[in-house]
Amino acid sequence: MRFSAVSTADRLLPEGIAARARPILDRVDAVIFTGDERGQAGRTSLVAFAIRIVSAVIALASQVLMARWMGSFEYGLFVLVWTTMIIVGNLSCFGFNTSIIRYIPEYRALGRLADLRGVMATSRLFVLATSSLITGLGLCGVWYFSAAFENYYIVPFYLGIVCLPMIALSDTLEGTARANSWAMLALGPIYLLRPILILLLMGIALASGYEPDAQTALGAAILATFLTTLFQLFAVLPATGREVRKIRPVFRLREWLVVSLPIFLIEGFAFMLTNADVLIVGWYLEPNEVGVYFATVKILALVHFVYFAVKAGVAQRYAQYAHGDNRHELAAFARETVLWTFWPSVAMGLAVLLIGKPMLMLFGPEFAAGYPLLFVLVLGVVARACVGPAESLLTMSGNQNACAVVYGLTLGFNIVLNVLLIPAYGLWGAAIAMAAALACEAALLAFTVWRQLGFVMVVPLGRKPAVEIN
Repeated sequence: MRFSAVSTADRLLPEGIAARARPILDRVDAVIFTGDERGQAGRTSLVAFAIRIVSAVIALASQVLMARWMGSFEYGLFVLVWTTMIIVGNLSCFGFNTSIIRYIPEYRALGRLADLRGVMATSRLFVLATSSLITGLGLCGVWYFSAAFENYYIVPFYLGIVCLPMIALSDTLEGTARANSWAMLALGPIYLLRPILILLLMGIALASGYEPDAQTALGAAILATFLTTLFQLFAVLPATGREVRKIRPVFRLREWLVVSLPIFLIEGFAFMLTNADVLIVGWYLEPNEVGVYFATVKILALVHFVYFAVKAGVAQRYAQYAHGDNRHELAAFARETVLWTFWPSVAMGLAVLLIGKPMLMLFGPEFAAGYPLLFVLVLGVVARACVGPAESLLTMSGNQNACAVVYGLTLGFNIVLNVLLIPAYGLWGAAIAMAAALACEAALLAFTVWRQLGFVMVVPLGRKPAVEIN
């Protein structure tokens, strides 16, 4: 017996309300429970969204406790260093963590199992090598430029840099699981297991007499990341190795790098776009203001989760449609994913504005200063949701170079605004710069999809747009 939204509403709701809701619930059932690619993508997106919601609750609880344990100064120091490490760790994959989402379903569909084994092995070895090299360079860089930093940054950055190889490998294993539509195995370790372990290990450290400072928090984060990555290795590798165990791998490193490097630029620009405001706030303002802004952005992440969930569920489907020479199916599916992104983002944005202030006050009374910023930031996120996961569509359809240009332009715009506005207007300047950059990103992505693929991917035209596919 299968769950049905329609039958559940018929049983639980008054007849009149159930009748009015039936057209919407019929669509929900059609999206979630059909056996085709749309149904699987819808189910994966829902699983991803559920994981991110649970992750948000865990992250909120852990960040609140850590802010209260450490105070706004040490908490701001910790989040600045850890955010930097997450960005650099992801970038040290040089795009392999995302390109593998394209290659695994493509090679499997074409029966190219030798290439499949080769790309999976290369992705892991390559990111370990590059991230280890960056770790060495980073340690040398902190030592060489230590005189240019405040003393309280030096040891935390040394600690954070040590974790880069495990962060990079973890991101690559996440991409491998996503390529196989294993939503729980892809997202569970990073977004559920790791934050729980960080909180647990931090609590153990404090109970053991360690100081409640950024260094202790980073030590807990490093150990949690190592344990999480080991779990991913033991869970993902056996599952992916069965179908290619007896196949001799073929290595096409140059071909894979040609595709991965533009994706690296896209991922890098996107990460910097998402986090540049936090980093520049840390450059111009004191750590306590960094803590307030970071807590505000954490609350805003509830709205971002909708986009992330849809992206996690549809990227591999974009690749299948794009390389299956069925452009009308690709256009229809892409426009449908815009609707999956936009309206839930609007609902989540309104919810965040309703509960944002009490949630910020959980961090401490001084964190409530970030609440007015949410009104500006939510507008930016909703504007970005108007085009859905358009950058995934461009990347998976072979238009990664054009997408990289979009993100390069958007990042440059964002950095210029942050540098101009933060010194003059403080945290308000950071919020305005981020909202404007997100709106710019949406406009450029919509134009690029239309220019490269020939159809419109914007929410007002999402149900029945004119299709012009060359």
